Parts: sequence; C-alpha cells; structure tokens
Amino acid sequence: MSDALPIDGVLPDLRAAIAKAGRAVLAAPPGAGKTTRVPLALLSDIAGRIVMLEPRRLAARAAAERMAATLNEPVGETVGYRIRGDAKVGNATRIEVVTEGILTRMLQSDPELTGIGALVFDEFHERSLNADLGLALAWEVRGALRDDLALIVMSATLDTGPVAALLGDAPIVRSEGRAFPVETKWLDTPVRSGTRFEAAASALIERAVAETKGGVLVFLPGEGEIRRVAADLRLPADCHIHPLFGAMDMKAQRAAIRPAETGRKIVLATSIAETSLTIEDVRVVVDTGRARRARFDPGSGMSRLVTEPVSRAEADQRRGRAGRVAEGTCYRMWTKGEEGALPAFPPAEIEVADLAPLVLELALWGAGDGKELAFLTPPNPGVLNEARALLEDLGALDATGITAHGKALSRLPLHPRLGHMLMHAGRDAAPLAALMAERDPLPRSASVDLALRLEALARPGEAIANRGVVERVKAEAKRLTRLAPDAPPMNPAEMAALAYPDRVGLRRKGDQPRYVLSGGKGAVLSEDDPMAGARLIVVTDTDGNPREARIRQAIEITEAELRAVHGAQIGWHQVCEWSKRENRVIAREQERFGAVVLADRTWKDADPDAMARAMLDGVRQLGLTPSEAARRFLARVALVRESDADLPDMSEDAMMDRLEDWLLPHLGGVRTAADWKGFDLLPALRAMLDWGQMQRLDQAAPAHFVTPLDSKIPIDYSGEAPEIAVRLQEMFGVTEHPRVGRTPLRVTLLSPARRPVQTTTDLPSFWATSYEDVRKDMRGRYPKHPWPDDPVDASPTRRAKPRR
Repeated sequence: MSDALPIDGVLPDLRAAIAKAGRAVLAAPPGAGKTTRVPLALLSDIAGRIVMLEPRRLAARAAAERMAATLNEPVGETVGYRIRGDAKVGNATRIEVVTEGILTRMLQSDPELTGIGALVFDEFHERSLNADLGLALAWEVRGALRDDLALIVMSATLDTGPVAALLGDAPIVRSEGRAFPVETKWLDTPVRSGTRFEAAASALIERAVAETKGGVLVFLPGEGEIRRVAADLRLPADCHIHPLFGAMDMKAQRAAIRPAETGRKIVLATSIAETSLTIEDVRVVVDTGRARRARFDPGSGMSRLVTEPVSRAEADQRRGRAGRVAEGTCYRMWTKGEEGALPAFPPAEIEVADLAPLVLELALWGAGDGKELAFLTPPNPGVLNEARALLEDLGALDATGITAHGKALSRLPLHPRLGHMLMHAGRDAAPLAALMAERDPLPRSASVDLALRLEALARPGEAIANRGVVERVKAEAKRLTRLAPDAPPMNPAEMAALAYPDRVGLRRKGDQPRYVLSGGKGAVLSEDDPMAGARLIVVTDTDGNPREARIRQAIEITEAELRAVHGAQIGWHQVCEWSKRENRVIAREQERFGAVVLADRTWKDADPDAMARAMLDGVRQLGLTPSEAARRFLARVALVRESDADLPDMSEDAMMDRLEDWLLPHLGGVRTAADWKGFDLLPALRAMLDWGQMQRLDQAAPAHFVTPLDSKIPIDYSGEAPEIAVRLQEMFGVTEHPRVGRTPLRVTLLSPARRPVQTTTDLPSFWATSYEDVRKDMRGRYPKHPWPDDPVDASPTRRAKPRR
C-alpha cells in the first residue's frame, strides 16, 4: 500500500489480537486510515468474507471505492458494497462494505453468517441503533454458533473500556493518528443574544476564508441552514460552495468530496461529514456547534428533530477533519469558556429513538425484551412497552410473540408502520410508503396536505424544494412495488390510516383548528392552512411536542373511509365520568375509535354503580367536606386510635386513598358538586366501625356530655382537650366538674343568647369565685332569666322567669 497512514503502525498488533482472541477494539483518531486499511490488512488472516458496517450510505460507497482503488480494481471485485437500493458485489468479493441495517437482515436470515469470517463495526462511536443491535446479535452468534467469527469494533472518540468489557475483555489496540497539528480558534465573546444563527455562521465562515488558505469544511445542523447560509455568504470569486447532506443525490455528494479543480472549495455539510470521509483539500473546519437529532417521546408516540449543542466528542471529531492531510485550523462558534458546558458524548440512538423497529427485530430473533443481549446501553423499558403496544395494534405481535404478519414486516426495508400499510394496501401504497420514509420534498410554506406531496411525485413543478428527494422517492417506490403483495384498491387517506391508527384526528369544537388524536394526544394545525376546516384527518408528521404537537403533514379522511379501514375497532361505549368543567357526573353513549368520538348521545338509565364510581373522581377533585358532626367523629377516632390501633386510620389522606371501600356504597343519588356539598359523611364514617369498635369508641371518647336536664351536648375532641359549650343555667347545681375518663372537659359557659361567658376546667371553683361578677353583668343584660345568689343550690333550667 502506498501513502503510509498512521494506522499502518498498529496493524500488526491488531492482526495479532484477532489471531489470539478473535475480537478487538481499535481506537484511532480521525485521519488515521482505519476505515480503508483495516479490512485490507485482514484479508490474508480471515477465512471468508469481511463485512464492514458504515453508518451512512455515502461513507460506505466512498470507503469501498477507496479500497478498490488501492487494489487497482473496480468496485465489485475484491471490494464491493451493499446499501439500500444499490449493490456492487460479485462472486470474488472478499470485502463488503454495508450500511448497518443490511447486517441485521443478514443475521436474521442466516444467524450462522455462512461464508463470513469477520465483522468490522466502523465509527461505532456514533452509537446508531442498528450498530448496537448488530453488535449484540453478532456477539450472541459468536458465543452460541460461531466461535470462529472475528469481531472488530473501531472508533475515533468512543470510550473503549465499556465496549471491550462488553466483548469479554477484548484486547484494545490504539493508534495515535497523524501528526498534523490543528490550531483551534474560539470566539472572544459569545454570540450576541438575538443574533440570527445563519448570520453568525456566515460571519465566521467569511473570517475563516479571509485568514486561511485551502478548502473549508463547515458543519451546520441541517439542509435548511445550509441553504440559508449559502445565500448569506459573501466570498471571493474563486470560492466554490458545495452543499453536502444525506438527501442529496450521489453525484452532488461526490462533487463535494472531490478536490476542487480551481479556486477554493467551501463545503457546507451536516454531520454526515464527521466520519469516514476524507475531503482531501480541506485545511480549515468551521464548527457552528449545533447538531440535529431525532428524539422520540414515548408519551406522545412521536419523534421530532431537535437542534442541540454538539458534544465535546463530536467537536473533536469535527476538528480532526482539518488535520487529515496537512496542518489545519478549526474555528469554533463558541467561546473557550462555553466549551466546558458541552456534554461529553452525544446520546446513543437507543436512548432517544423510536424503538418499534428494534422490538420487532428482537421478537424475530426470539430475544423478548433483549435483556439477555449484550447492549452497551440497554433500551428503556417504558419506551419498549410503548413500541410493543404499537406493534400489537398493527398485528405484528401477540401474546405468543411475533406473528406471521410481523415476520413479513421485518423483511421490508420500512418502519413497521409503513410496512403494515404496504402489506395491506398493496402495490398502490408503494409511492406513499417511500414518500413518508423520506423528508418533505415541498417547502415549509406549503400546506400540510399529504395529497400535495403525492401529486408532486406525478407532476413535479416549481413548488418542489428538493428534486433529489423526489427522484429518490420514485426509485424507492419502484423497489417497494416489487415487494408488495396484491391487495384491494385503497385511496391515500385509507392507506395513511393503516400506518397511523393512533393518529386519526377529530377537530375539536371552536375556531382554532385543534384536533384530538385517536391515541389520546392533541395536535394543532395552522389557522391559515387550507386543511384547517377538515373534520377528520390522519396526521403523518408532527413536531413531536408532547403537550400539543404542531401538525407538519396530514391528509383528510372521511368517516366512511375510516370505517372502511378500521370498522372493527369502532364501537359504542357507555361512559360515566366526572366533568370538571360542569362539576357534575355525565353519562354518555359514545361511538369511538380510540379517543376519537364519532357520535355522542345521552345514556339513559345509566348504571347507578357506574355513576357512583364516576362521582368518586368528583370527590377527589372537590375534597372531603365533613359536617360539624362528622368532624367531631373523626376527631374522636383519631384520639382513641392513639391507644387502640384496631380502629381504622381516618386521616384525610388515608380516607382519600380508600374512597372505593367506604364511600362508594353511600353515593347513590349524589351526582353534582351541589349534591356533594349537602352530603353528610357521618353515616358513611360510622359504617367503617363494627359494633365492638363503636363500643370501645363510645366508652373511651363519648360523643356527648349529658346535662342534669338530659340535654346531649356534643363533645369536641379536635383541640388540645375535649370541649363542650353549654348554657350556664343548665349547669346550676353541678358540683363536680365534667370529665372524660380522668380528663376534665373544657367547658364554655354560654349566655341565654348562646354567647360565650366563661371558659373553665374547674366548675366548682367558678361557682365560688367568678360567678358573682358574671351574675352582676348578666342580670342587667338578661333580667328575665334566673341568676340565683347560690348556683350550687339552684335547680338547672332552660326557661326564663315566669311572667307575673
């Protein structure tokens, strides 16, 4: 091999590790040459084919072409590639460069990997879902079926220790990389708040071009930013701008990679240019510090693209692009002080992605939830459950595991949703499946109507924002047509409802175009969109907001079309529920598809038990409202329970937790907040105690004090001491202070008008001391009532003095 590369120095160590252990982890910085050198170096050591996995199609093709050129051969002889929709391999091919999903299909169709001697996982630090799954399956195959299968995991920035441990303490081989220094330049001050991102990026690119020589590689979050920055840039005439992103056609991507024939090349790229690709004339990197990732929200069942700060590992990877072939410079669009706040590594895709495809693969493998597989990052159980529920709705899984339909879906190069649609709707669904698997070909200003996208495939016009997307969709549609079965004809709305049974939306009442989705979530449409008046829609793309997702793509569907597709899932339901808005129990009969209510009517003769159970939700909202008598009862129970643990816990929290047990039987006829306000809790509370418990309660904390005139005065136990309030005249002749057990009652003596006169815990002392002063005051106010000189000898009374 000509043109020595840094990786060459450690290739003997790598070959020795594979010969001895059959596995290795190779750490080599960007530009070391691991992608194109390692497979070639292993050719003489490995019996069978070497399959190398690349995370991106562009990188897979470029790596295969570079290795074939090293051997002075065309691609497809010793070195070939296999990517979605394209393959160049032959009978003599020994090295196959494939994208990661291809390996999963190889493993599922032939777990022994017949004819394959080694698997090489390149750029594993990207932690794609397919790479994690592929490594987990390959490791199980090596342990159970193929102990001769060599495994090599290669990375530039990954923490190698955990990967080596995962692979049974695999040997770690390190390459120091090329010794081309890269000068890093940070901003002096942070980008000013309010500054447009594209303006800040353009300014930094223009500065980098003015201060340096050679090609410039700029990292931007996505295609939109690339196009806007390209429009903003003001560069010298000899500078040629080349976009580079995944949705471009291969010809345009190759133009961005090739050295410039004249002048300076300025490549505006997404993260596609972080790894595996060597853009030979690049000497300068401008890193805007942003990356776009897909985030899956299990609560909404939707994925959304979010723009986030890059991790330090990604920033180092990008910086390395400037030093691959010569000394370079890296400009970072943040200050050195801001760098410490960046995360160390990007999240693994298994942590943030939709796991429905993974769950389907695990079911096909027979691995259940994957707990027994060697995942570097185990999948989240909650997200797995959400994915499993979707697959069950699609008929891909049942209680016994994967179904025949699920096996058919696993063979399709589509998300299970789209595969389900293709299998039921047939060949006519191929264009729609290909379209929904790609990015939107229309500009952001276009209506959300999915039908417009289908029309664009048939008649591309000036409104197309990305013709490369249209061409890829057409090519993929042809391929899917060959995989699709025969099926009865369906229109696009019915097809979309097959793929998204949880996203059929019904417009809510009101002026705003807000929709409730069949899966229970909410979604909103722009008021000025032509579809804003549609009653029923199928939402095929949103921004993923978990509270109320903004609709980015949808198609109108009629009720008849919905019934034609999901008629078996539409049915009448009797609903009793508490209405927070009306503060009452409502009883309805509703025809529903999931959370979408297609018809609604009053439920006459509603089940009383269902009404009572619905009222419990009202009680939870309104809270307990005990009457004075009920409050005193609760206080008695609380007091006695301190020494008698056999009594039930009647604290408010405990009562609310057990509403079904004690309150439900007493709620007959209670339907509204007003009914509840007038409801007496005391009978229900007393029913919680059996006869023995009531006897002990009455003995330890009697409910009443009986006056000499047989009046029952309620005793209040809620204070520091038990208390009664009684008219003073009723206590005449009482010579011993009232008690509960040994505890004296706190007695509030009342005037004839029932106003407090005196509070005492020693009634005999009151008669002997304070009574005379009270008598003098009260005789003037209430002359018609008796105020004897000696209250101890007087008879108790409730009456005034008799008239003369």
